[in-house]
Amino acid sequence: MDDSLADVLVVAQVAARKAGNLLLEWSKRLTAEEVRSKSVSRDLVTEADLASEAILISALKEVFPEDGFLAEETGSENLEAPHVWYVDPLDGTNNFVHGLPMYAVSLARVTNGVPDVAVVFIPRLQEMFTATKGGGSFLNDRRIEVSGTTELLEAMLATGFPYRRHKLLENNLENFQRLFLQQRGVRRMGSAACDLAYVACGRLDAYWELHLSPYDVAAGGLLVSEAGGTVDTIFSGGSWLHGKNILAAPPDLLGKLRDVLQDGRDSSYPPLGEHA
Repeated sequence: MDDSLADVLVVAQVAARKAGNLLLEWSKRLTAEEVRSKSVSRDLVTEADLASEAILISALKEVFPEDGFLAEETGSENLEAPHVWYVDPLDGTNNFVHGLPMYAVSLARVTNGVPDVAVVFIPRLQEMFTATKGGGSFLNDRRIEVSGTTELLEAMLATGFPYRRHKLLENNLENFQRLFLQQRGVRRMGSAACDLAYVACGRLDAYWELHLSPYDVAAGGLLVSEAGGTVDTIFSGGSWLHGKNILAAPPDLLGKLRDVLQDGRDSSYPPLGEHA
């Protein structure tokens, strides 16, 4: 691992663990007063999101004052900087609100448009996933790799559905139906960061989803690619970071998943709805 990337990763890990521990404290005292509707789209936000994000940005700014930020709750700042942090302070808010363990702090540094440092911390499980570009992927400091699965019928897949699914022309339900009889199982964890981290360590074989934001996938995508997987879009060559759809899988499995999703469609897929 590049020494400079290693130093950056340490800062990101410390920040993510601090934010994750705060989420654990919030989860013990979460009440209806702390939960409010972000919109009519079934999306929830808690004060914990905002507090976690404040910790992350403060910690990163202290060490990297020239870096930019693209954060879920507070928006963007200095996106023209060579280094931009993509910050999701609580990926899996609905899980958090309902007391389910699958939520994560997700951080990625993007350098000249390419993720080069990634941290996904799942606080309830005390699982710290990390990666640096060219340095491999790790779970709690143990190197991880994607699975060796090559056939869809043997694959455990993961996906998700957008909050605004009632307003989108394509809400991923048809894809679920296409794949339903062609795989071992499909899991819907409710957190893109957790899904991608679990693909990176081989617990899940592949992941696809539509209509995502960059901070949802930046860290997890690097985890998968550094674990030996392939990260791409449904129609190859798009920007999985900014393209709003993503495929992540071992190389020999990804093409078979793509064939099912592409069947009968052209490169305009997936269409966006009125409020995507």
